[in-house]
Order: sequence, then structure tokens, then C-alpha cells
Amino acid sequence: MSIKIAVLMDPIEHIKVAKDTSLAMMLAAQKRNWSAYYLRRQDLFMRNGRPAAAMQKVTMYDDKDHWYDAEPAAEMFLDELDCILMRLDPPFNMDYVYATYFLQRAQDAGTLVLNDPAALRDINEKMYTAWFPDCCPPTLITSREDKLRAFHQEHGDIIVKPLDGMGGSSIFRLKPDDPNVSVVLETMTLFGERQIMAQRYIPEITEGDKRILVVDGVAVSHALARMPAAGETRGNLAAGGTGVAVPLSDRDREIADTIGPELVKKGVLFAGIDVIGDWVTEINVTSPTCVRELDEQCNLDIGSQFMEAIEKRLG
Repeated sequence: MSIKIAVLMDPIEHIKVAKDTSLAMMLAAQKRNWSAYYLRRQDLFMRNGRPAAAMQKVTMYDDKDHWYDAEPAAEMFLDELDCILMRLDPPFNMDYVYATYFLQRAQDAGTLVLNDPAALRDINEKMYTAWFPDCCPPTLITSREDKLRAFHQEHGDIIVKPLDGMGGSSIFRLKPDDPNVSVVLETMTLFGERQIMAQRYIPEITEGDKRILVVDGVAVSHALARMPAAGETRGNLAAGGTGVAVPLSDRDREIADTIGPELVKKGVLFAGIDVIGDWVTEINVTSPTCVRELDEQCNLDIGSQFMEAIEKRLG
């Protein structure tokens, strides 16, 4: 099957070869002799309702010193592509939203876009956990300090975080009798103007913040347990955590079996569910990572699993 697949991503020259999931996906596409293209958000344009972009055909290598060759950029209509992977990292701002509109027009014209642009707009990675309350720890989303204080008093030890953060940024743990409660809540909520999330602290974080990858509604066999650095509450790799592959527990599979099919209904074929202990804390749909680490530690090929799902939909 001759397939043209493009990846809308952050600058390709800055990726970390050992960790980059988009690279794993592009290498998997090349194994199938598909043509791979690279484009950035600023390369997109639309004329008379037809989206296009200046994109580069690329050849990817699993080499930390030389991971890609790129042909000169050429303009192409997005509907000339068979598939586009949306792999831009947050922040999820209006420029991100505008990019999804370009992709929406391409999807309307018949190009397979993953994950679905409408789903990317609809699914906030923190708030979407509200659709699966039985899978989550006690959670409160509010901008009101009085409700946050009451939640803190009820549970004693809580985590508060912004709804639009990534990589563990701006996550605070508030312990019982914490002297910084007032300043943290004032700062996080912008004095009651911004919605934030509070969750009961889950002590099993010491055993890792597990990233469960879900491909076409089915969980990968192992999760990456991101172990916090010494003295840290956060297991995020971006915050200094260390990733260790672990087999899925029965509870992990129960969670994935509950959430995975619902993601597929929304056109989300590649997602990362974050689990601490027995509880979901986030559902990542924008640019989930951890493929490279799991592939290396467990002799997997998750990128090829994803390409198989794409191939099935392209017929």
C-alpha cells in the first residue's frame, strides 16, 4: 500500500532521539515503505477553504547523531495526504486550536487525521477524567478557594494543578497544616479567576506514575512507571523522573478497558492514561510519549501497532 503520512510536530531538529515518540511512529511508517512528511504549525495555510502546508519529505534514522534527512520544502494540499498525525506538544492555546481547524478541513475532505481534531479540542487532559469518576481518586475542579480549602480539610493531603499544564509543571502538594495553602491557592486560581484541579494525594506515587499507552482502544502490554526523583512528588520524566517498564495490573487493564473504547468513539487512536496506584489522574491525547522507553525495555514495536491501526482505517 502506497501511503503518504505527514506529522505535524514541534521542530524536528530538536527532538530527543532516545525518547521521541513521533520518531518511533515515523520509523514504523518507513518500515511499510510509506512516504513520510514533516510540517510545523507555522507552515500551515488555507486558501478559499482548502488547507495546505509547506512540508518536507523526510527520511528518518534511529541514530542519535543523525536522525533525519529532509528534502526541500514543497507546498502540498493536506487532502493529498492519506494520513496526518497531530503531534504538537501543549500549551493548548488558540494557535493550537487554529491548527486543529486546518486539520478539520483536511479530515472533511477525506484525509485521516489522528487524533481527531474535534477530540483534541474537546478533551482536556485533566478534565476528561470526569467522564470516568469510578476510575479516579476524589477530585475537585473549581476556582473557588473556599471549596479548595474544604477539600483540603476533608482529605488532608492533596495535589493541586492547572488544567493546561504538561510535564509536571505547576503541580503542588499541600499536606495537612501546610503553611503555604493560602499563597498556593491564590496563585493557582489567580485569586479565584481560574479553574484548577485538586485531587487526593495518592501515596503509591512512590511506586511510580504509570503511563499506560492505548492503541486503537487496547492497552499496550506494559506501562512505563515514572519514578519520582529523590524528594519529588512528581514522577514526570520532564521533572526528573526515571521510567521503568512494568506489566499491567488487573486494575490497569480494567481502567484501559473502560476508557479505551470511549476514546476510539471520539477518534482517538493513540492515548496515554496516567495511573497512580489504582487511580487515573490524567488522560493524554495531544502528544502522548513513552513509546521509545517501552519499546527498548520490553522489546515492543508500539509504532508498528499504531501503523496497523491506521492501515486498517485506510483500507
